[in-house]
Amino acid sequence: MVHLYNLHPFGSQQVVPCKLEPERFCGGGRDALFVAAGCKVEAFAVSGHELCRPRGAFSTLGRVLRMAYSEAGDYLVTIEEKNKATFLRAYVNWRSKRTENSRVCIRMVGHQVEAPSGAAFGDQMSIVEMPLSEAPLCISCCPVKGDLLVGCSNKLVLFSLKYQVISEELSILDFERSLIIHIDNITPVEISFCVGYVAVMSDLEVLILKLESRPKNGKAVNHHPRKTSDPRRPAQGTRDETSQLESDDFVICQKPMELLGEKSEQSGVSITLESTGLADEKVEYSHVHHLLYRRFTPDISFCVLSDDIKLHSLQLLPIYQTGSPTSSGKNLSQERELLSLFCFFSLPHMGYLYMVVKSVELMSVYQYPETSQQAVLTPQFLHVITSNNLQCFTVRCSAAVAREEDPYMDTTLKACPPVSMDVCALRIQLFIGLKAICHFKNHIILLTQADPEVIPERRDSSRRLLSRKDTSVKIRMPSVAEAGWNLYIVNTISPVQLYKEMVEYSDIYKTVKTQSCIHLLSEAHLLLRAALMDAQQLEPGERAELMEAFKESCGHLGDCYSRLDTQHSHLALPYYKMSDLSLTEVLARVDWAVDHESQKYERGLIFYINHSLYENLDEELSEELAARVAQLFHAAEPKQLPHVLCSPSMKHTDPSLALSYLRSLDTCGLSSILVTLTKAAMALKLGDLDMHRKEMQSHSEMKLVCGFILEPRLLIQQKKGQLVPTEFAVHLKEAQPGLLVASVLGLQKNSKIGIEEADSFFKMLCGHGEDKIPQLLLDFWEAQLVACLPDVVLQELFFKLTLQYIWRLSQRQPPDTPPLRSAEDLINTCSHYGLIYPWVHILISSDFLLDKNYMEDLSKLQSLMCGPSFDIASIVPFLDSLSEDTVAGLSVHVLCRTLLKEYEQCIDTLLERCPEAVIPYANHQLKEESRIASVVENAVASTLSENQVWWREVSALPVSTERYIFLFWLITSSHFNYICVLQPGPLYFSS
Repeated sequence: MVHLYNLHPFGSQQVVPCKLEPERFCGGGRDALFVAAGCKVEAFAVSGHELCRPRGAFSTLGRVLRMAYSEAGDYLVTIEEKNKATFLRAYVNWRSKRTENSRVCIRMVGHQVEAPSGAAFGDQMSIVEMPLSEAPLCISCCPVKGDLLVGCSNKLVLFSLKYQVISEELSILDFERSLIIHIDNITPVEISFCVGYVAVMSDLEVLILKLESRPKNGKAVNHHPRKTSDPRRPAQGTRDETSQLESDDFVICQKPMELLGEKSEQSGVSITLESTGLADEKVEYSHVHHLLYRRFTPDISFCVLSDDIKLHSLQLLPIYQTGSPTSSGKNLSQERELLSLFCFFSLPHMGYLYMVVKSVELMSVYQYPETSQQAVLTPQFLHVITSNNLQCFTVRCSAAVAREEDPYMDTTLKACPPVSMDVCALRIQLFIGLKAICHFKNHIILLTQADPEVIPERRDSSRRLLSRKDTSVKIRMPSVAEAGWNLYIVNTISPVQLYKEMVEYSDIYKTVKTQSCIHLLSEAHLLLRAALMDAQQLEPGERAELMEAFKESCGHLGDCYSRLDTQHSHLALPYYKMSDLSLTEVLARVDWAVDHESQKYERGLIFYINHSLYENLDEELSEELAARVAQLFHAAEPKQLPHVLCSPSMKHTDPSLALSYLRSLDTCGLSSILVTLTKAAMALKLGDLDMHRKEMQSHSEMKLVCGFILEPRLLIQQKKGQLVPTEFAVHLKEAQPGLLVASVLGLQKNSKIGIEEADSFFKMLCGHGEDKIPQLLLDFWEAQLVACLPDVVLQELFFKLTLQYIWRLSQRQPPDTPPLRSAEDLINTCSHYGLIYPWVHILISSDFLLDKNYMEDLSKLQSLMCGPSFDIASIVPFLDSLSEDTVAGLSVHVLCRTLLKEYEQCIDTLLERCPEAVIPYANHQLKEESRIASVVENAVASTLSENQVWWREVSALPVSTERYIFLFWLITSSHFNYICVLQPGPLYFSS
């Protein structure tokens, strides 16, 4: 289906001042236009919108049958005829040809030019003769590399563009015959070549190939693929029968066929590659892939065969990678990378557009209202001429390229109109006697002739159209120049100007809410996308204007999808995002004038608002807009109302209005706990603490935690990339800190908040800086250990806790709030907190001045150190801040050395500071009897060094742990009124 509009893509028009009727013409590059008439080619400079001036002229060998221009290399190549012989010539450095009498150098392709004579090449035109064994029928230049492909009756010849170095200051353009592509069973009428892709067209067949490189040690490669035969094609014996039948007035009509990808090898067209480059040159193309084969059959339903039923206008259109429409507009790389390639060809009444990169697929089919004569494809439009009309159709190239460039295009962030969207005709412009068309940049070149004489082209019997019996191609010879002809340059208007007209035209569809509004605005959007693709052709001011229009078009499409009830209503979200419109600006575009009771809100608008409110937007709606949004969701999506009211953007919502909506939701089958928490939050905003307590007491603490997990924004909101506690969280900190810690722990466990984010939240909630750790955060860390969250790094958490315990002990800093858990609670509930060693209790019991909070921190630190998972080495550097002069510091240091297995040093310390703890220490830490005896002996020897008599008597005793330990205790104690009777057997005390 083709949508018909009456827009104005064509702007100014000027006449090319040709002296003779053009027989062939072509354009390209920056400003080049060539017109061939007779044995002469005129060159014109086309610049601006109103200027076409002659640049020069040069003579040809004969009448020009075909001509093509290559921007790469800046050369013109022609097929010329003289005395019924055809010649292939390339005109190089043609810009130096100022007058017809200027000197011209004619040389053979590949001819080595000597340096002395080559010095003059820099300022004169050169004609490169390229002889062929067969007559050339068609030509095509690669728009990227400038290589030349020539089509003959049964082969294609590739001439690679290269530069011949004459001297250090001079190099000249030359060609090298590098490859011959032998093609059987198809005769080229038109060809197109682009970076290794080859399209070949006969009267009713199209074949697309891809040449690929596979160099083999620098040697020439002859590629002879297995020739495939199609069972649907007649064999050679059958061809003779076919010829006989045709001579007896029978017509053999082959079936239409479309083969894509590997299946196209079954077409029966045999391809053979023959490398003709020099042996020491790298082989550029060495094997071939079949991409597409399509065969058409003339319409014989009326028993009338027309010679005009032929394919025409074969074209490969490359699209380059030059930056996405949403880029910042900075300088982009000048190297063009092929992003996608499209192939177009046409029958008289129907055109076909294929995408051939990565995958081969038919994108669009164009149906013409009249019989077409010729067509040209551009990234923005398809221009088709009939006998009296110039028609402009839209294309889908930019939509396909957008998805090739970004496979995640259709998401909540980005969108693009679909490739499958119906094409439309923007304009059908009347031109009398249209003959030919070509295109370059924003110029369309048209040849017209009033009252033209009908000259059959490639006239043969109708039977030849139905078979491959006749492989000859006769090229049309123009008639003698007649009066009434003109060569026009029609300038297309700027994309922004045409876009504005399309937007204005779409306004007529808005009132009736039809799909036509979306279709036309999508066409306008693709027009801007296509213009933004080739950033090299744009000035900074033009790109900025296009980007502004592009964002505006996204806003218009967002409006359409938000207001029209379509299956793609969700696209309102990505288009609004691409438009850079704020939520307030989008809501200002909504028509709120309809009565609330009868207002019908479309899915697209609801989806956009709902998704936007879920995001962390640094945007607060006004009280009026917030009330409208609340009313919208209350009427259309009541299940989402609690979530909507919790959004930071809805901060200014009237809490009384919100409560009235929430009360009506109690019987709607919603999550009662979420509704309860939202009502409690609204009650806090109103300052009604009684209502708040009533709502909070209606559910258990576990259910309240589940409610906060369902909607984290009740506690935590994000502003300017930073987590901010809500009023609800501040209230819970004072009233129910345990619930707050449990809720944040639940959020972390369900991946609703990260570890670092949770730490920052508690610091901000308690009003502490980054360097100070509030008790509530310490409670949260302890709760993490108790909960054993899988994503928590234990050693990192141990480190943070012990560091804080040590700091508070060293500074004697009390907690800012009462701890939620005691050391005993942690030991009983968390496996990471171990039982404190008995000798530690003896050591601590000597200090009766420790306050309760200080003792709790000390016990938690000791318990953590006594746990099974603690890495003692991580805190050794930080123990210096905890002095050993205090009993608390001494206990931590001795415990640390014990965990490091420095037992003898610990015995010495205890012997000096707390001897009564040595025996429990030895009993607990030193399990082996011999080890205990050894340690105690060393300690006794050290203590009795001044009393050798005692030491000799002790050393004479038999080894007995009990005796050593008892003796050690007796000597080191202060009770010297006891007398020890040493004799074998049991020990006795006497005073």
